Amino acid sequence: MENQKKGRPTPKRKEIEKQRAIPRLAPAADKATKKLLKDEARKARVLQRAAFMRGDEAALPPRDRGPVRRYVRNYIDARRSIGEFFLPIVMVLLFFGLSPNPTIQLTAVAIMYGVAAYSVIEGVFLGRRIKSEVGARFPGTPTKGLAMYGWVRSTQIRKLRAPQPQVKRGEKV
Repeated sequence: MENQKKGRPTPKRKEIEKQRAIPRLAPAADKATKKLLKDEARKARVLQRAAFMRGDEAALPPRDRGPVRRYVRNYIDARRSIGEFFLPIVMVLLFFGLSPNPTIQLTAVAIMYGVAAYSVIEGVFLGRRIKSEVGARFPGTPTKGLAMYGWVRSTQIRKLRAPQPQVKRGEKV
């Protein structure tokens, strides 16, 4: 709405809605146009998703943009981590947790907590390493949030990471 001067009567709702109204198409044309617009939107989403998964800088959300974040992703993707195997391990251990034998149940729970603790401890050391590497390669760059960013990525199953890994395991970053 435009900045109207005082002294005028308040416009009626009909008048405001009429100003906002989008011109309607004929019903047959409307269906065809809607279908065309939906198809175009779907194609645009597919292209956007493909660009995101490739790691195109323009398609990344703000939390993933920049050379520092790309370096952290590559650093994580080039190494193995217990965190990426956590979910499959937990699924197997949950199966053993259904056993009628209490010893097997207790062992499964103990292993599950052990793997979780190891993953968290590994994340702390990984965060320290990430911050020191980033400090050496990108001097003066703030490192706030990079440790958590790296640890969260390291806990994701490699094939399900988004954007997809750009480096192979063991490759020098």
